[in-house]
Amino acid sequence: TLTAPAPFADETSCQCRAPHEKLTIAQARRGTPVDRPVRVYADGIFDLFHAGHARALMQAKTLFPNSYLLVGVCSDDLTHKFKGFTVMNETERYEALRHCRYVDEVIRDAPWTLTPEFLEKHKIDFVAHDDIPYSSAGSDDVYKHIKEAGMFVPTQRTEGISTSDIITRIVRDYDVYARRNLQRGYTAKELNVSFINEKKYRFQNQVDKMKEKVKNVEEKSKEFVYKVEEKSHDLIQKWEEKSREFIGNFLELFGPDGAWKQMFQERSGRMLQAFSPRQSPNSSPTRGRSPSRSPSPPWVINKTSPPSSPKAASASLSSMSEGDEDEK
Repeated sequence: TLTAPAPFADETSCQCRAPHEKLTIAQARRGTPVDRPVRVYADGIFDLFHAGHARALMQAKTLFPNSYLLVGVCSDDLTHKFKGFTVMNETERYEALRHCRYVDEVIRDAPWTLTPEFLEKHKIDFVAHDDIPYSSAGSDDVYKHIKEAGMFVPTQRTEGISTSDIITRIVRDYDVYARRNLQRGYTAKELNVSFINEKKYRFQNQVDKMKEKVKNVEEKSKEFVYKVEEKSHDLIQKWEEKSREFIGNFLELFGPDGAWKQMFQERSGRMLQAFSPRQSPNSSPTRGRSPSRSPSPPWVINKTSPPSSPKAASASLSSMSEGDEDEK
């Protein structure tokens, strides 16, 4: 388990004590004794240390079963002379390499072109780098002599990321980063921003804040409307359920076969019975009736005993007319 950063080459006593015999790539790939790891060297600027750098070092570390990775980092003077100005200074770049998990040792102020003396001093077996010719310092490929000596082992570049790409992003979006740092408390002098640009950036920051507030208000209003819609939907659903229940109860009570109709029929029957009571039975004794039956008026026709013949009917009619004349 790693518990400390990788040591610097000029401060460590961890040297390969076994005799440094020349190794071939085939021998290195078969594996070496524990006390004789394959010493692999990788160098570079490592400005704005990123995942592409780390992947290259991982490949260099895993080229052989038993390897010890030394990483050389060029100083600011050499880098500014042969490549250009860096974002990070040499101390920052050294420290970035020391904290990479694949690095066993860091060599500060590494040479731009590898010499036999440097390779012998650090007992380097192989040099790892991508296979693309690296033209610099008046040479078409600074690793040409390493390749010819059979000490070069290629690694693969990581596409889509490099120090130049990162710097290009910053330059392209300079206004965005300048505004961000002004908002975080950096001064215009520290950012090398003119007075006019400073005011413009601060005004743009205020506009962005207002836009953000408006956006938050819109999102909150949308959320509120959504909640109201949900509640209204629930209320409508509950109202529909209650309305169905109410209609069902109403039909059960006032429908064609409802309880109210039955109750009304029962009450109407009782009222009719109260207003028109039943007649007393024939066998019951009569009260206050005279024993003599009053004669029926002559004009009442007995429906139960019709005249037996037309002659009898005419006789009865003539008798009725005579009776009327007597009354007159």
